[in-house]
Amino acid sequence: MGFFNFGSKDIGIDLGTANILVTLKGKGIVLVEPSVVAIDRKTGAIVATGEEAKEMLGRTPEQIKAVRPLKDGVIADFTATRLMLKKLIEKISERYNIGKPRVVVGVPSGITEVEERAVEESVMHAGAKEVYLMEEPMAAAVGAGLDVAEPSGNIIVDIGRWND
Repeated sequence: MGFFNFGSKDIGIDLGTANILVTLKGKGIVLVEPSVVAIDRKTGAIVATGEEAKEMLGRTPEQIKAVRPLKDGVIADFTATRLMLKKLIEKISERYNIGKPRVVVGVPSGITEVEERAVEESVMHAGAKEVYLMEEPMAAAVGAGLDVAEPSGNIIVDIGRWND
C-alpha cells in the first residue's frame, strides 16, 4: 500500500451498514460480522455483537436494545458504534496477539468532517493506537492493485455486498 507502510499487525476495517469486514496484511479478510450490537440499557454493557446480536434484532427484552449503529456507512449511534468497535478490536487483538493496533478505516467518499471525527474518535476509544481514514473508492483501487500515484484513469464501482 505504498503510502501507508501497512504493517503485519495493523488492521483494516470496512465499516458497512450491513457488515463489518476486518483485514490483516498477509492474512486477508479475517472477520466478517454483521454491524449489529446488543446493549444492556441499565448498565450500558455489551450483551452481544455480530451474528449473535443480529439474531436479537426485534426480539430483545425491554432492558436490552439491539441496534444497527451505522447508516449509509456512517455513524448513526455514536455510543453503540464505539462499543461495537471496542469488542471487535478486542476480539481481533486477542486472536492475533496485536495489542493496540494502527487502524485504517474505509469511509464513504463525501462524508462530512463531523462524520470523519466521529469515526476517528470511535476507533480511538475502541483501543486503536492510531487511526487513518481512507475513502472507500481509494481503498478499492489500492486493494485491486492499481497504482494510485500514476496519472491514469480508472473506474471503481462499489456495489457493496448484500448479506442479510
